[in-house]
Amino acid sequence: MSAICKKGGDILLLKRAGGRVDGMEIDFELPTGKIIFGEQPEEAMARVLYEHTGIKTASLQLMDVVTFTSLEGSSQLGSLYIIYEVKIDDDAAVKITSERYSAYKWTSLNETTNYPLDEATMMVLQITSSKGVEVHAKLRKIGEGEQVLPASDMATIYTDGGSRGNPGPSGIGYYIVGADGREIKRGGEFLGMSNSRLAEYYGLKEGIEQALELGLKRVSFKSDSLMMVNQLNGVYKVKNLDLMQVYTDVLGLLSKLDSYSFTHVPREQNKEADAEVNRVIDENTTRGEY
Repeated sequence: MSAICKKGGDILLLKRAGGRVDGMEIDFELPTGKIIFGEQPEEAMARVLYEHTGIKTASLQLMDVVTFTSLEGSSQLGSLYIIYEVKIDDDAAVKITSERYSAYKWTSLNETTNYPLDEATMMVLQITSSKGVEVHAKLRKIGEGEQVLPASDMATIYTDGGSRGNPGPSGIGYYIVGADGREIKRGGEFLGMSNSRLAEYYGLKEGIEQALELGLKRVSFKSDSLMMVNQLNGVYKVKNLDLMQVYTDVLGLLSKLDSYSFTHVPREQNKEADAEVNRVIDENTTRGEY
């Protein structure tokens, strides 16, 4: 679990005591913890905050549930993040009360680029931010000096797929936004006769292929298909035989990325990718072939 603690216009970052292991020191992260067996997520989040900072939450609201997958050596490590927005009373004082952290910092979202963040925190901030703020991860490798990983290989990719008639004339669309909020690329492709669930997966597949072609290695994928997002987040299993091949292809392509996440968004937040779907279907159905 991660908490985006807000007081005024600032969010809370905590400094890890002694950094992390594996020869890498990470200074700051969002308050993070795990659920103990028998706890509800909200109870666990409130407990984690109090144990680490002495903060008693004024209000706590679920923001998102996302998966985050990153490379750990030669293998991949997957985590499920439950993200809460926590509002803190203006007069609440932070007191570091655990050995895990050594200090804290209140900072604006724009100023998070001034601090070395771990990759999970960086991805959570990118996913939950609607402002397209550029976020950097600064990693200190012992004995090698400081290396700054720019956000040039990070992006948000909106994907969509649609079918008129289901099954019927179908198309896919994608819309790629960089870490600075600027459009990188958009496009679509006509599939011919298909169904909506296949089109959604083919849209995602094209989005991943575009990411690899553009050299994007850390990607937040967003889709208005709740079924597909839940399947990729492991909430639902893929049982439709017609999806198995493209689902397998998607997993293979994802393994080539350094990190990725999947988030469900309302259709109104996926307008650009949806527009590409309608454009390619219109262009091909006006010819009278379907």
